[in-house]
Amino acid sequence: MHTTADDGFALRAWLILPEDAGPDDPSPLLVEVHGGPQSSWSGWPWQWNPWPFVARGYAVLLPDPALSTGYGQQMQARGRGQYGGRPYRDVIALTDAALARADLDAGRTALAGWSFGGYLAGRAATLTDRFRAVITHAGMWNLEVFQSDTDMHTYFRKIYGDPRTRRERYEADSPHLDAEHLTTPMLIVHGGKDYRVPVGQSLALHHDLQRQGVPAKFLYFPDESHGIGAPNHLRLVYETALNFLDHHVLGEEWKRPGLV
Repeated sequence: MHTTADDGFALRAWLILPEDAGPDDPSPLLVEVHGGPQSSWSGWPWQWNPWPFVARGYAVLLPDPALSTGYGQQMQARGRGQYGGRPYRDVIALTDAALARADLDAGRTALAGWSFGGYLAGRAATLTDRFRAVITHAGMWNLEVFQSDTDMHTYFRKIYGDPRTRRERYEADSPHLDAEHLTTPMLIVHGGKDYRVPVGQSLALHHDLQRQGVPAKFLYFPDESHGIGAPNHLRLVYETALNFLDHHVLGEEWKRPGLV
C-alpha cells in the first residue's frame, strides 16, 4: 500500500490481512516497525515475522519510514539525525492510510518494533495514546546514555553529535525526557548480552513505566544478544507477544506463556 508523507514524499508499506478480514468483521491491526534503521521489510525474517500474528487474526502493517533502504538518498536525508521526527510521522501516516480501509478496526491497534523499531515504538508511546498496546524489543530509550554505551558509538556520534554541544538533537528525540506522557501498556523484550543496544536502555524504560503506573511486562533473555536466536526463545517471544496483544487489544484474559 502507498500514501504520501507530509513533505510530499511517496511512502510504501506492506499490509497482510487474515483470510477472514472484511468490512463485516474488521481485523485488529498490528503495526511492526523494522530495525536498522537502514533496512526494509522486503526480506523474510525469523524474528518479528508477521505471519504468526496474521495466523492469530491480526492484520499486520509493515511500514518503510524515513531511513529505510531501497528508496534512494533522499529517503536517508529525510530522517538523518531526527530519529523520532520524520520516521515517526511516516509510520503514523502509513497507519492512518491503512486504517481508512473498512476491513481494519481503528479502535483495536498496536505498535511493535525491534532495535530502531523498538526505539520508535517507545518514542511513539510518549507522543500518542492511539495504540492499545506497544511492544519494544531492544530499543533505545535514553539517547545520551546510549551513545556512550553502544558498540556503534562512533557511528551514532557521527549522526547525532556530541550531546554536550548538540543537546537540541538529544532533547528532541530521546524518549526518556517525555516519560511522564507514558500511558500505553508495554511489553519489553531484551537480551542480556546485547552490546548494540545495552539492556540498561530497557531497564530504564521499565523503571519509568513503573513510576508512571503503566502496565508493563519485561521478557528478559540473559544469554541472547541484540536479536533472539534460539528457536525456543523465539517461540516464547511470539507466545508472550500474542498473549499480551490479545489481553490489551482484544480484551481477553491474560495468559502466562507456557514456556515461562
